[in-house]
Amino acid sequence: MTDTTATTTDLDIRLEKHRTELTGYCYRMLGSSFEAEDAVQDTMVRAWRSYDKFEGRSSLRSWLYRIATNVCLDMLTAGNKRARPMDLTESTPLAQAALSPRPDHTWLEPMPDNRILPTVEDPADAAVAKETVRLAFMAALQQLPPKQRAVLILREVLAWKASEVAELLDTSVASVNSALQRARATLAEREEHGADAAVSDPLDEEQQKLLERYVKAFEGYDMTALTALLHEDAIMTMPPFDLWLTGHDDITGFMTTLGSACEGSRLLPVQVNGLPGFAQYKPDPEKGGYSPWAVQVLEISDGRLTGFHFFLDTQRWFPLFDLPLHLEGEADEVKEGR
Repeated sequence: MTDTTATTTDLDIRLEKHRTELTGYCYRMLGSSFEAEDAVQDTMVRAWRSYDKFEGRSSLRSWLYRIATNVCLDMLTAGNKRARPMDLTESTPLAQAALSPRPDHTWLEPMPDNRILPTVEDPADAAVAKETVRLAFMAALQQLPPKQRAVLILREVLAWKASEVAELLDTSVASVNSALQRARATLAEREEHGADAAVSDPLDEEQQKLLERYVKAFEGYDMTALTALLHEDAIMTMPPFDLWLTGHDDITGFMTTLGSACEGSRLLPVQVNGLPGFAQYKPDPEKGGYSPWAVQVLEISDGRLTGFHFFLDTQRWFPLFDLPLHLEGEADEVKEGR
């Protein structure tokens, strides 16, 4: 192996060590799974090409974050804000429910934990990382102007010093502190209109049992059992449709009418956005077995389900989560083969 090849291989390894945390950063900035991965790839290419100009005045990690921030700010110049259905419209009564899709770029997208949450030793740091990729927090971030968003993530999530953020953004410490203050105020206002899901990390025994009851109720399509698990103000969303429902009566009513084809589904657990989730497979009458239908993300608070969100674009989500695009067999066989 030549010295040049050795150096190239070494640089590749050093850059790759930062991929997961950079993807988490870009995902928080952009609200899109695929745009985040594109941004990180662009960051890696730029770093690779300009490494000979990197003079070590900062750490390699800081330099990569500077590049990633510039990539994200460039991508955000169009002003697009990713959203959840409840950020865009009023809740729809079941009697008026209609499935109207919006373009992909409208929606806040789900992301597997293993692509955005690097392994950290400190449990407190791990908890912060998970809390700050949950859907409600991500939606709140989308309300911030891009530079405020960057400041808040770098200061509050990644615990950078104000002087470090100022250097990264080529601005003053006073400007960073001011941006952080405004960002905090915006997030505090959002929290007044609905707190985030209260999920333990790891899930406590009560929450584990709640999920077990949920799987049994959903796979059995037992609406009485499901109602008992739902908070009275629970929310159900189904991107790319802008419809969202609130309250267990409308949710279970939808599931037995417009959503009745979900009966007989099978659920496989996934870790998504720092929350418990499931890959949902519906019975496939043509091929037999089960075909992908949705990635479900569940929110839990006070021992009940407060939100469950069905991301329906299976051709995009299931490969992202490394999930099969077809399941064979009956329920017991499926679960044994997880």
